[in-house]
Amino acid sequence: MQVFGVRLVGINLENGRKLLLSIAFLMAAWLISRSIRALTGPLVRDRAGKRVHFWARQSVQLVTAGLQIIGILSIWFDEPARLTTFLGLFSAGLAFALQRVVTALAAYFVLLGGRTFNVGDRIKMGGVRGDVLSLGFIQTTIMEMGEPPAVQSEDPGMWVYARQYTGRIVTVTNDKIFETPVYNYSRDFPFIWEEMRIGIDYGSDRSRAEQIMLDAARRHTIPIEQISEESLKELERRYSLRPTGLEPQTFWRLTDNWLEISVRFIAKDHDVRRLKDQMSRDILAGFDEAGLSVASATYDIVGMPKLQVEVQGSAAH
Repeated sequence: MQVFGVRLVGINLENGRKLLLSIAFLMAAWLISRSIRALTGPLVRDRAGKRVHFWARQSVQLVTAGLQIIGILSIWFDEPARLTTFLGLFSAGLAFALQRVVTALAAYFVLLGGRTFNVGDRIKMGGVRGDVLSLGFIQTTIMEMGEPPAVQSEDPGMWVYARQYTGRIVTVTNDKIFETPVYNYSRDFPFIWEEMRIGIDYGSDRSRAEQIMLDAARRHTIPIEQISEESLKELERRYSLRPTGLEPQTFWRLTDNWLEISVRFIAKDHDVRRLKDQMSRDILAGFDEAGLSVASATYDIVGMPKLQVEVQGSAAH
């Protein structure tokens, strides 16, 4: 093809037709993909619906990407010899220049088949805690959540002192699954064991304090115990875990200043802060009624060194 007498290398009538056909093919595939994904939207009503929607979207994306690659190769490389040469050069350049991208893409297929997490799961991946919003070929999108005070020193720093949303949406490359552990709060067992620790004076009524904490935990976790029992049995069957009780338990620990009583209980993977808030209010009300107080760090002065004071004054004249 020539423009103003200048011959454009590689551009001719045949290549122009292939370019237009490629654009039309990509647009058609994109429109079909969008239509299919829109049809899966009404399935999202609960967590099960979100999972169906998630896997439907992933399947559509994979099939669409595969068809687009096959279609483009069929249009441009109709001769097998040219296709073989192109694939060899392309693979060599891709392996050298896009190592991290290839690793992230490989991680994507591991995530699809390895049951690591699904959309909606609460995870920690690459140092980011939160709920999975979407999974792409290269990146995973997470709605970030805060951290309990015990882990506030971890990087990055947080200003929300609980497992609640911070409002930041974070993207993490998929290759992080090969570098760091992935913690899943909700995939097979959407419940977690939590603890509350309270210190009391050694001279206080320890049994009464323990009973108040147990009563508060039982009062707020009985419904959770009932719905989590079946899930726990399935978890024990699948992974051969030792049977674990769901009922609240207390544990004592001796310290230099007070007796620390810990109450352990089952909770849902979400909304733990609200549950602990309700329990804290009940425990404090029970302590007030029983005349108990929460221990705090105090210092007793058992002795003072002798002091010598000298007073100097001028003589009166």
